[in-house]
Amino acid sequence: MPERIHNVLFLCTGNTARSILAESILRKDGAGRFRSFSAGSTPKGEVNPFAVRVLKSLDYPVDGMRSKSWIEFASPDAPVMDFVFTVCDNAAGEACPVWPGHPVTAHWGIEDPASVEGTELEKVAAFLTAFRYLKNRIGAFTSLPLAGIDRLALGTRLREIGRSEGATSSRPDVA
Repeated sequence: MPERIHNVLFLCTGNTARSILAESILRKDGAGRFRSFSAGSTPKGEVNPFAVRVLKSLDYPVDGMRSKSWIEFASPDAPVMDFVFTVCDNAAGEACPVWPGHPVTAHWGIEDPASVEGTELEKVAAFLTAFRYLKNRIGAFTSLPLAGIDRLALGTRLREIGRSEGATSSRPDVA
């Protein structure tokens, strides 16, 4: 019997860069095992063009990507999430909606590539760095034996992944 498909939501404040990168990475790298989504607490309404540029250059999907509110995923008719990851410290500290299904949560904060000032090359480099950190974390996540690990141990492993290279905070999980 095939393993069921897990729904994963990546959260950030503006839903323009880090959460978009993560959604795209999991959409491609977790295809067939995971369904990925992203949202923000105060979405900016547009995806950062450097995020789109980097994803396209690395052959990751950008179709359908949009900046949207996390409220879309807290409604009764929304997909039930199995996992919710915050990828920025601001979103991790905010009061999140109550997610239907009580997903496993973890904080995977990394620096905001959209906040980098400088040349176009420096901005692209910041997005490539964020992409690499997220890809490494998502790779560690997708390699976990989800069917054979209890919820408490799974939560511990997910928080450990969030403390890997590039972590912005050592705060306890607050997603």
